[in-house]
Amino acid sequence: MDQNLTRRHALSTAALAGVGAAVAACSSGTDTSARNVPPAGTQAAGGETADGKAGGEAAGTAGEKPAAAGALAKKSDIPVGGGVIVKAEKVVVVQPEAGTFKAYRAICTHEGCPVKRVRDGLIVCPCHNSTFSIADGSPQKGPAKKALAEVRISSEGDTITLA
Repeated sequence: MDQNLTRRHALSTAALAGVGAAVAACSSGTDTSARNVPPAGTQAAGGETADGKAGGEAAGTAGEKPAAAGALAKKSDIPVGGGVIVKAEKVVVVQPEAGTFKAYRAICTHEGCPVKRVRDGLIVCPCHNSTFSIADGSPQKGPAKKALAEVRISSEGDTITLA
């Protein structure tokens, strides 16, 4: 067996390793096509879902009842001065003062990142730390310069839906 490594052999081995790395990088590592993955949930004021689970995780499990069709959130789940993020609809529903509910697109106007949490009267984008007022969606701290787009909502009883 030849102990000498040829340039051709070294380059072909490196190329195969690069292809393997590219394939691994492009795959997510999980296959959700065969699983019963619940729809994205709502995210409450402190970065937790409305049912108290850690933020970033989909709310709900296969054993829970799905929300009513078209429902964004329950009024009782939205704290005064806070809000919930409805990932599936890309909407953040807030309650700036008791009994007043508003909704905005949950996409930052700076570079299009999804907002991550609602805290202390502000909607926060994690990408560059832009913050927006829950009262009117206006930017409070940059780099975002434009307000979040308001989304029309309606309510019946305790349920808030898109209008």
